Amino acid sequence: MSSVSGSTPAPGKLPFVVWVLAAGTFLMGTTEFVIAGLLPEMAGDLGVSVSHAGLLITAFAVGMIVGGPVMAMATLRMPQRQTLVWALAVFALGHVVAALSDSFTVVLLARVVTALATGAFWAVGFVIVTAAAGPGNSTRAVGVMMGGLTLANVVGVPIGSFAGQFVGWRGPFWALAVLSTLAAAFVGRFIPTTEQRVRVSVRAEVHALRQGRLWLALTAAVLIMGGVLATYTYITPLLTDRAGIPAAAVPLVLIAFGVGALGGTAIGGRLGDRRPMATTITAAAATAVMLFLLIPLSTSPVAAIALVFLMSLAGFTVNPVVTSLAVRFAGDAPTLTSALTTSAYNTGIAAGSAIAGAAMGTSLGLTGPALVGAVSAALTLLPLVALAVLGTSHTARVVIRRTTAARARDDEAVSAPSRH
Repeated sequence: MSSVSGSTPAPGKLPFVVWVLAAGTFLMGTTEFVIAGLLPEMAGDLGVSVSHAGLLITAFAVGMIVGGPVMAMATLRMPQRQTLVWALAVFALGHVVAALSDSFTVVLLARVVTALATGAFWAVGFVIVTAAAGPGNSTRAVGVMMGGLTLANVVGVPIGSFAGQFVGWRGPFWALAVLSTLAAAFVGRFIPTTEQRVRVSVRAEVHALRQGRLWLALTAAVLIMGGVLATYTYITPLLTDRAGIPAAAVPLVLIAFGVGALGGTAIGGRLGDRRPMATTITAAAATAVMLFLLIPLSTSPVAAIALVFLMSLAGFTVNPVVTSLAVRFAGDAPTLTSALTTSAYNTGIAAGSAIAGAAMGTSLGLTGPALVGAVSAALTLLPLVALAVLGTSHTARVVIRRTTAARARDDEAVSAPSRH
């Protein structure tokens, strides 16, 4: 399979395009989660309650769930580079509109538009890095790209929240607009013009969804992300009111969660190509155990911090593997499937957080979210074991998109005199 970058990378080395797209994912991950740290300032400036301002988070999640697949199909016939550049341009424009507006409704609509752009970027980006890295490194490449999202939680969100306290919430929006514009220029420079060797159609994309193994991978994505984020969403009251950790120290624990998530993504990317099912089943089981242990041991600050780190390390190990498997199962039609993996993760976040919030209102109290997360992580084993039984090999071709340089070399080879 030809590399998307136009050249074959050295063994074990990922093409530069993977790192470029990971940078774009970092920006989009930052904008998705930074709002949580800016809500009070945004609510006061836009004249709404903090709870009402929380719709800015919900709107983005809904935009990702619905908009990812929709935008993937809408841009299916566009060249990949053009889709990415336009996605980043719309992403930047959405932040400019939000930063200039005093209307909550306008800012809300801008968030939906940026979510649509993010969905399109991730859908195409996952297909590009999978093809660019080749079969032997595809899961690792997906892990690096997803690592940009995880790094956004560790670095981008804290910096954005910190900056917002000094320059107002519009400052981070302006910064994201400028950086995404630069990212669009980089994508235009480092991702070459490509063409499709096989014709990709809406029918082929939809037909790819008929595979049972694909839905098993997507189900695993929903359950594992729902389990981890169900607990993470309500981790602050657990740490402060049950473990007795000072509120000022909670951000350090959240950074530990982010570091664990980054490490898990890297581990999954490294091991997933060689042993995908052993890696995911072990990681999902470990996640369930860590979350179950968090229920009785969260009264100890040291144990609580260690378990938060370990559950993110184990939980995020699953993500790059199931994403790569889903794209592989799609064969000739990976774009819609790639978008659906993003929708699956966001569905897991939304559903897990909602169920965890309801559990907190029961007699379980602060341990409710951890129990919900543990059950969800344990249920992840069902689709993963089913996948292990069915097997993960797939004989369908992956969509090959050749660079113009590669095409020229092929034409030259065809026109060369025969040596026989």
